[in-house]
Parts: sequence; C-alpha cells; structure tokens
Amino acid sequence: MAMIELKVNGLAYKTEVRLKSTLLEVLRERLGITSPKMGCNEGDCGACSVLLNGVFVRACITNALTCNGKEVITVEGLAQPGEIHPLQKTFVELGASQCGFCIPGMIIAGKDLLDQNPNPSREEVKRGISGNLCRCTGYQKIVDSIIAVSRQMDEKIS
Repeated sequence: MAMIELKVNGLAYKTEVRLKSTLLEVLRERLGITSPKMGCNEGDCGACSVLLNGVFVRACITNALTCNGKEVITVEGLAQPGEIHPLQKTFVELGASQCGFCIPGMIIAGKDLLDQNPNPSREEVKRGISGNLCRCTGYQKIVDSIIAVSRQMDEKIS
C-alpha cells in the first residue's frame, strides 16, 4: 500500500492505494466519483476517460501511483457553479445521450478535442472521439453536439 495525494475536480484528496490500483479504481471505489465508468478495463472503450493534468487518459489503464500530486478532471469538474458545461448542455439539448453510460467519456473526449482544436471539421470530431464507444446513438448526435459547441465558441470569439 502507498499513500497518494491528488486533486480531483478542484478538491484535494489523500488516499491509500494498492501498488496495482488504477486511477479508475481510486476515483470510483475510494473517492465515490462514479462518472468514469468501468467498460472494457483495457483502455479500448473510453468510458473511463478523464483529464490528468489536462491530458486525456484512460483511467482504467492508468496506474494510480503515477497520479500522485496531479490534477484529475472528470465530467463533474467541467461544470461551473450553477451552470453546466456547454458540452453537457448541448448533449442534452440535441439528444446525444441515450443510456448515458458512454457520455462522461464522450464529453471528456469532446472537451479535449475542442481544447486542442476549437473549430474541428466533422471528420476531425469523428477522429477525436474514435476511441470512445457508444452502443446507442450511432454517434451522429454526439458529433452534432461537439460541432454545435464549436460553433458557439466561435460565435463568442467573433
């Protein structure tokens, strides 16, 4: 066992972990943060996606010890007090989430993409979310939502 300290969604935590614990296990089992989901447990489905020091990672294959002293952002951490993130709002408005299982990871992937490329093409959005699997929507509304937020951001700049 080892002690780690990390900041999750702006809050500081100190917790004991096993040497082989994953970041996903720490988030869900130790800290009670359940938006990152256990899907494949192999880094293939994207349901566990989070931002680690601003970098998109799969929490199910990220060793918790490597996160010591770092900052984790989950979908809950994207919202501002009293206001959800534009991606969250647009996913709801455009019906991009059906069962909801993949949506936290999809929103994190969308955020990561828009942080790197604020005005992506449809093909760039498809590539940006390609590591995240959804069994409900066929991806069209997810892509539409990310494009819509991109346009909203572009309008605010103009």
